Amino acid sequence: MTLIINNDDVSKLLTMDDTIAALEKAYLDIATTEAVCRPRVDIRIPTKDPAKNYQWGTMEGGSTAGYFAIRMKSDVVYERSYNGVRTQEKYCSRPGLFCGLVLLTSIETGEPLAFINDGILQHMRVGGDGGIGVKYMANPDAEVVGMLGSGGMAHSNLEAFTRVRKIRKLQVFSPTKENRETFGREAAETYGIEVKICDRPEDVYKGAHIVAACTNSAVPVLDGALIEKGAHVINIGGGGVPDEATLKKTDVYLRMGDAPTPVSNRDLVLEDEYLGWEARPRARKHGDGRRDRKAHGVLLADRRVSLADLITGQKKGRTARGQITYSERGNLQGAQFFAVAGIVYEAAKKAGMGREIPTEWFLQDIRN
Repeated sequence: MTLIINNDDVSKLLTMDDTIAALEKAYLDIATTEAVCRPRVDIRIPTKDPAKNYQWGTMEGGSTAGYFAIRMKSDVVYERSYNGVRTQEKYCSRPGLFCGLVLLTSIETGEPLAFINDGILQHMRVGGDGGIGVKYMANPDAEVVGMLGSGGMAHSNLEAFTRVRKIRKLQVFSPTKENRETFGREAAETYGIEVKICDRPEDVYKGAHIVAACTNSAVPVLDGALIEKGAHVINIGGGGVPDEATLKKTDVYLRMGDAPTPVSNRDLVLEDEYLGWEARPRARKHGDGRRDRKAHGVLLADRRVSLADLITGQKKGRTARGQITYSERGNLQGAQFFAVAGIVYEAAKKAGMGREIPTEWFLQDIRN
């Protein structure tokens, strides 16, 4: 039987501790060639509405440990402005609904094991990355978080921070007052920490040991001029990269790793986070299809370390309290989904959760 596992199931089965451990192992397996993945691939097509475009995105990878997974998402993408902020928005069918699925298969038999909604899993794997960055790069006594954003990514990153550091205080700003107040209230109740609701984005930086931009902004939101010495920085959204001032001030840059080059073309070096193909490429696109947006590769080659470097001791990360550090995943998205989806699948089987459908529905007797 093949399992259908929804977000409610995932929320009960997947912990942040397990997510962080699975991601660390997957990244190390990529470095030792026990696993393989590719960067995200986007296909963009203009819709009849010139303010929107269709985007199909996939990322995939697998491991000798037994699992392969491909994450697929089908979105209509557009942008909107409110409260002086320009955000990237998306939906499937209608606003408020989304289509993201992870197909998990067995490398031993090839059979489809599970289809998993990617909503909770997506937030957890991004939060897990933030936790790994803080674990290896933030000062050991980092306890104050300055957060830009109050949505799902902000929630999962804060949870991950609390798993790797003793967080004492959260300073949070987001454009909608109600949202930042709700997030702050939930954080105080969940983690027993002090919370400061900020009315201006610049207020989150003062005294912050960890600065995290977790937004759906279409443009950079970090202000490197305000980042204080000793801080560790994380950026999600905002065009995919921090502002130039943050990059200039960064002393050590942790990029978890890089997707390997294809064996059929060793000269094809794929450092970029994603690759995009478009119908009517001259037509205006939104989100990652913006004309002035290029998928980034290694940002600071002269200051870069990988997770494998740190764990094996080949290189050091932070070497002084006053250093400013920055961490990001790199283009290992495909490695995340076989690792985390595998945990969810095994937990679902053990707990008797998920809906069973006959695997034979996906099989055929005509050679493909």
